[in-house]
Amino acid sequence: MFGIRIVRQNNVGLVETLGKYKHSVTSGIHFYLPGIQKIRTVSLAMSPLALPNYSVITKDNADVSASLTLNYHVTNAVKYQYENTDSVESMAQLVRGHLRDIIGRMDLNQALGSTAKINLELATAIGDLTDTYGINVDRTNIDELTPSKAIQSAMDKQLTADRERIAAIAKAEGEAKSIELTTKAKNNALMATATAEATATRTRADAEKYRIDTINSSLESATKEFFENQSISAFSDLAKSPANVVVVPNDHVADLGQIPAVGAALKTGLATPATPQVPTSK
Repeated sequence: MFGIRIVRQNNVGLVETLGKYKHSVTSGIHFYLPGIQKIRTVSLAMSPLALPNYSVITKDNADVSASLTLNYHVTNAVKYQYENTDSVESMAQLVRGHLRDIIGRMDLNQALGSTAKINLELATAIGDLTDTYGINVDRTNIDELTPSKAIQSAMDKQLTADRERIAAIAKAEGEAKSIELTTKAKNNALMATATAEATATRTRADAEKYRIDTINSSLESATKEFFENQSISAFSDLAKSPANVVVVPNDHVADLGQIPAVGAALKTGLATPATPQVPTSK
């Protein structure tokens, strides 16, 4: 009422005379004519703006709810105050439009995993366009991209199916590996057993061959007296048997008296002496 107006720090004052803009004043104390002049103040400080969730359609016709936060500040107080009815809402509509265009060129999965890319493309797209409203957008940030409930339900089912498929594949691979290892172990055991048996057979054959070779070698070096002694021992063993009749070759009949065992058998009456009949040879 005294024509005094204080413009605060980081603000600008717009002086109007009879409702018409005349000039701007900086922060500090200023005088004007009450009733004729008026000083409007516009803040130049950075301000946050949260845009409410709104629907965006992706390239594959998926409905997504987008939540966006941005920071802006006034760069031209005259444009901000006089050239637009609501510069902030105009700027918000511009940002929404470009965001719809960017997401509309992406598939759902691509959009959900590319928020950083969307922020960069959005900042590049709006660029200096907001200068028309006397505003500069300093930063944009996608807070949330949420698919509709129907899409979320379908995604959950697909995720569950994928997990079950992966689990089934892992189980099948594990069973196949187990069968492979079991079969390999059995084969190795069979091969080891066969190898051991072959080695044992070979060892027994070598031992038998050695025994036979030793006997043959001994027989080759034996004298006539050795064989005669063996014959006498054989006859002696026969004499000890319970047999009543013993058949011997013709050329050894004269040697029977030399067998002590036969003589002993005759003396004790275990065998009845008989005159050996020698077939005449023709």
